[in-house]
Amino acid sequence: MYWVTKQDIFLSIIILYLTTVIIMKVKIIDESHEKDLEKSVNDFLEEKDNEIIDIKFQVATAIDHEEQIYCFSAMIIYK
Repeated sequence: MYWVTKQDIFLSIIILYLTTVIIMKVKIIDESHEKDLEKSVNDFLEEKDNEIIDIKFQVATAIDHEEQIYCFSAMIIYK
């Protein structure tokens, strides 16, 4: 389950501004294990010759019955 925070809304507004006004692109990568996220980000960076502006990382956790669930994500902002 995911709750939207004020930071999420603010970040979404900034991303929208950057992608429409400054002509930047955003790549979102979501994995269930940190090593998978690391590999996915590295694969993306290797295939792109574009200028990387910033990379934001986030970890979310949840509990489903007795199991703890992790979500590792990265947002890559690039030209």
